[in-house]
Amino acid sequence: MQIQIDTFSSARVLVVGDIMLDRYIWGEVERISPEAPVPVVKTGETSEIMGGAGNVAANLAGLGCQVTLVGLLGDDETGRRLSWLAEDMGITTQLMASEGRPTTTKTRIMAQKQQLFRLDSEVVAPLSKIDEAQLVATCEAAMAKTDALILSDYGKGMMQTEGFCQQLIRMAEASGVSVFVDPKGSDWDRYHGATCITPNTSELELVLGHRLDQGETAVADQVEETRTTYGLSHLLLTRGADGMCLKGEAEAALFIPTEAREVFDVSGAGDTVIATLAASVAAGIPFGAAARLANAAAGIVVGKLGTRPVTIGELKQIESDKKRPDFIKTCDRATAAHKVAQWQENGDEVIFTNGCFDLLHPGHVDILYKARNLGDRLVVGLNSDASVRRLKGERRPILKEEDRGAILSALSSVDLVVIFDEDTPIELIRAVRPDILVKGADYKPHEVVGKEVVESYGGRVALVPLIEGHSTTGIEQRILNQS
Repeated sequence: MQIQIDTFSSARVLVVGDIMLDRYIWGEVERISPEAPVPVVKTGETSEIMGGAGNVAANLAGLGCQVTLVGLLGDDETGRRLSWLAEDMGITTQLMASEGRPTTTKTRIMAQKQQLFRLDSEVVAPLSKIDEAQLVATCEAAMAKTDALILSDYGKGMMQTEGFCQQLIRMAEASGVSVFVDPKGSDWDRYHGATCITPNTSELELVLGHRLDQGETAVADQVEETRTTYGLSHLLLTRGADGMCLKGEAEAALFIPTEAREVFDVSGAGDTVIATLAASVAAGIPFGAAARLANAAAGIVVGKLGTRPVTIGELKQIESDKKRPDFIKTCDRATAAHKVAQWQENGDEVIFTNGCFDLLHPGHVDILYKARNLGDRLVVGLNSDASVRRLKGERRPILKEEDRGAILSALSSVDLVVIFDEDTPIELIRAVRPDILVKGADYKPHEVVGKEVVESYGGRVALVPLIEGHSTTGIEQRILNQS
């Protein structure tokens, strides 16, 4: 199903739950401490993003929804920082300071592209009567302008107060608002009557009290048993590498295979699933199609390092990719920059070269093969038709840009093709920031466009030898002479 850019713009989603700040301290490990057998981290950049229910809201904002976030913070600098982050993303907030409860903060120490350890600052405690009354009143006021309610339970006490969740579910039901729950713990009675719960396998096993029996029939039976026990309209089970299982009241179980994608970090995938599912249903998309979109969105975020939300642009690109042949590797500049950044985060060395590639010949194939062998991924910048005409004359190109892109995509040495309209690839190079810039040995190093840009951030230029006697102009001339 093709997604339009404004599909979710009318969806109004209220998120209620445990909000926290995810802080990442990035560094490098170069030695072991002489004081104890632990790594010494030389720290660098620090980044902060919203976590917990805040990450659910961030995903909704990335999809273009109208989002309201309700929860408790501490009366501290971290809480004020969270409020600013939400405001910066266009999220409407109703965040209340709770006496004696600091803002939950998770600080992760990252080095060599992995998490070394985590520091948690939190107080896990039930809601006070005052806090509960304020939260209920706030949600009641927001319900009239809401299409979907998400209860994001991270086990910090707020959602586990007896009766609180049930008040919100009954309130939503009376207003015709769908309720989606990301559960925690084994007591699901507090979620009874929700529209949909989205547990992972371990969360469902905790409720069942035993390991999940395998096989589609057995999984479907256990999902249906749980759905009926807690009076749910739907239950969406996320199964990691095994995909998803969706079961509704009147439908057979729908098994959705996982999106084939490189998995780098599963942090926040559950937040992305429930956000995309709720946004889709709020926008009028049927549950089955909504679950498939949620599955695609999860496939995007697991390829990112750390907890990062999905965006409507990324989801649109995935849906668009499904409609074209598998071998086509062309994409726009923004998508290429995102893909390259992901590859580099995963430790891949990215090579870039460019050209018109009009009538692909053995010389082209050879230089692309040699370029690819210099690293892990090869991105090819391809001059557009208009660019080729300016450079080569009105008789060129012989093949239009879509055809040239398709032919390049079919080569195993090529990982990505990006069409650019300028006369030179300098802006494209600035956007994708490759590690290695490759041209043929007929160039001198100082003649290579983009050399200064690549070297400015630590990249390098490589010149590869050419096969003599091959050129598109020569092929064109021979064809003309024989006609």
